[in-house]
Amino acid sequence: HSFPTRRSSDLNNWVNYGGFFDYSGKKTQLEQIEIELENPEIWNNQDNAQELSRKKKQLETVVNSLDNLDNNIASCKELFDMARAENDEDTILMVESDINVAKTELDKLEFRRMFSHPMDPNNCFVDIQAGSGGTEAQDWADMLFRMYLRYSDRKGFSAEILEEQSGEVAGIKYATIKISGDYAFGYLRTETGVHRLVRNSPFDSNNKRHTSFASVFVYPEVDDDIEIEINPADLRTDTYRAQGAGGQHINKTDSAVRITHLPTGTVVECQDDRSQHRNREQAMKVLVSRIMDAREREKHQLEAQTRKSLIGSGDRSDRIRTYNFPQGRITDHRINLTLYKIDAMMDGDLDDLCNALASEHQAELLAALGDS
Repeated sequence: HSFPTRRSSDLNNWVNYGGFFDYSGKKTQLEQIEIELENPEIWNNQDNAQELSRKKKQLETVVNSLDNLDNNIASCKELFDMARAENDEDTILMVESDINVAKTELDKLEFRRMFSHPMDPNNCFVDIQAGSGGTEAQDWADMLFRMYLRYSDRKGFSAEILEEQSGEVAGIKYATIKISGDYAFGYLRTETGVHRLVRNSPFDSNNKRHTSFASVFVYPEVDDDIEIEINPADLRTDTYRAQGAGGQHINKTDSAVRITHLPTGTVVECQDDRSQHRNREQAMKVLVSRIMDAREREKHQLEAQTRKSLIGSGDRSDRIRTYNFPQGRITDHRINLTLYKIDAMMDGDLDDLCNALASEHQAELLAALGDS
């Protein structure tokens, strides 16, 4: 049997890229950073050491991924050459499948190049807060809550509900989710802002059209190797009985924890676990992340004011998106993008939107770099 000419030609083009990854510069940079971090004196400057640690982590991810891809494509090339010499179409089909897997991984790496924020590779926290509007707004907050849980599941991320307060009739007043996964913050940080819902309300006996709002705030988890000094005297810790689902035990013990950072007024609550100790530990992680995020936003406030787009600005008063159920569309106002797939997106299929936002953000950064 002879090979189909087109398939043979296409695969030949692909597998001959077996050594095309020119990442020696990244490997050299990684080696230099590792040498610097081995020097005890580097830790005399905590900021510099922490920045090097972040770069090391990011470079390791890229270099290891490229190493694996290079090895896999080299193996595919070897198999392809043997199969072509022996007219073995079954092996060609196997190589084709392996190459498609490699291409998917390469596309993921190419997309991640658009993530420029140093915290993009980190896990993140998602706060969802119902706006004014009573039951309708609380139901809308619950719909967003479900949407992000479904999105996390689709991406292979893990989602942990840290705090959830139910509404009086339906929905939720607010919730906090910790989403863990590779580049979780990078994918979700553009969700920060006010989300607007337009629909015929199921809570209106006349089925009239209502407009509701909910705010979403996404911030990264701070790495364990990044130290944020918090004076214990600046903290007020309260314990109380957890509310909502959890069984008899969770309602009979003061396991829930509320920590207030007095200088900034930052308040964090956690009642997810039955153990007060673990709730306190998780609440401190959230508190540190919020303070770190607030410092970063303050640091870049002037830069953010000069940007024309609201992408990633983090201003909670910004209306970033409208979900119009009667018309079956979702419109992101920052990039003027409308998608007519509202049911799929509310079920967590947000890739088209998140990818478009990341691409636009990258184009903005390149344009700003050119202007400067």
